[in-house]
Amino acid sequence: MKLSHFNFDLPEELLAERPADIRDESRLMVLDRANQTIEHKLFKDVIDYFDEGDVMILNNTKVFPARLFGNKEKTGARIEVFLLRELNEDQRLWDVLVDPARKIRIGNKLYFGEDETLVAEVIDNTTSRGRTLRFLYDGSYSEFRRKLTELGETPLPKYIKRDVEPEDEERYQTIFAKNEGAVAAPTAGLHFSRHLLKRLEIKGVELPEVTLHVGLGTFNPVEVEDLSKHKMDSEEIMIAKPATDIINNAIANKKRVCAVGTTAMRAIESSVSSSGTLNEFSGWTNKFIFPPYDFSIANCMITNFHTPKSTLLMMVSAFAGHDFMKRAYEEAVKEKYRFYTYGDAMLII
Repeated sequence: MKLSHFNFDLPEELLAERPADIRDESRLMVLDRANQTIEHKLFKDVIDYFDEGDVMILNNTKVFPARLFGNKEKTGARIEVFLLRELNEDQRLWDVLVDPARKIRIGNKLYFGEDETLVAEVIDNTTSRGRTLRFLYDGSYSEFRRKLTELGETPLPKYIKRDVEPEDEERYQTIFAKNEGAVAAPTAGLHFSRHLLKRLEIKGVELPEVTLHVGLGTFNPVEVEDLSKHKMDSEEIMIAKPATDIINNAIANKKRVCAVGTTAMRAIESSVSSSGTLNEFSGWTNKFIFPPYDFSIANCMITNFHTPKSTLLMMVSAFAGHDFMKRAYEEAVKEKYRFYTYGDAMLII
C-alpha cells in the first residue's frame, strides 16, 4: 500500500469544530465486514451490537493542558509552547514544540504567566520532536505540576480555529479518563456517556481499561510514499493483569472483543503472545499498523472518521478492508458525517 491510496477529497465544512450536543447522540456508521453492509445509526445504538460477555476495551488516558503561551526574553515576542513529553522529573526537562520555531535559539529564556512566575530555558534545539526546555522552578514537583496545569490550556487540534472554550475542558476528555499523560484525546471514547456505560454494564458487557498516552506521533503526517519507511513516534502504554484476564477470557469464549479507538487497538496489538492472547505490558510502542495486517486480539472496533493520508485511516483500512473502507468514506462524505476529533463515529464488526 502507498500513501496515495489513502487520499480522498474531504470538504472543509465536514471537519467538526465543536462536539455533539449530547455525547452519545453523535451519528454512528456501522460497517459489517461479513456482509459488506453499511448502516446509519446514533452512537447510543452501539449497545444493540453487544451481548453479555462481550468486551469493549477503553483507553483511560487523561489529557493534560499541554498548550502554554509565553513571552521571549528581551523582545517579548509571544511564543506558543506545546508540551510533548516529560524527560526528567527532577530536572524539569520537557520535549516541546514551539511556534514560531524560527525565533527560538539555545539559551533563550521564555516567561509564562502574567507575573512571569514560570521561566524556561531552551537547552536543545535539535531533537526530532522539536526543542528541549528546562523549567527553572524552585518549588516542589507537585507545585510545579500544579503551575503547569494552571497556566496550560486544553490542547485542541490545530484544525479547530476557534479559541478554547470552558466546555472544551470537559468535552475534550473521556468520562473514564484517569491516568494523565496524553497531549490529545482518544477521540472514539468521547462518544460514551455515563448513562450508556451503565446500560452496557447492566447488559453484561465487560469494560476493561488499558492506557496509551496519546502523543503527537499519532497525528504526524506521513511524508513517504512507501509506508514501510514511515516511523511512528513512541507512545507509552500500560496493560495490567485485570484487563488481560477479561480480554483473554473473552477471546477463549469467542466473544466480541471491541477496541474503542485506534489508540486502544495499537496498545493491545503491541503486546500479543505467540498464542494470540494479550500480555501484560508497561513500556513504549511505536507500532504502525497499515494494510495488510493480521489483527490478533480485537474482532471489532469503534473509531472516528479520519483525515486523508493519516496513520489512523491506514489502521482502519487494515481492519475494515481497503475497498470497503473507501466505500464507507465516500458514503460518509455524501451523507455529511462529521470528521476528526469532535466528529461522528464508526463501528466495524
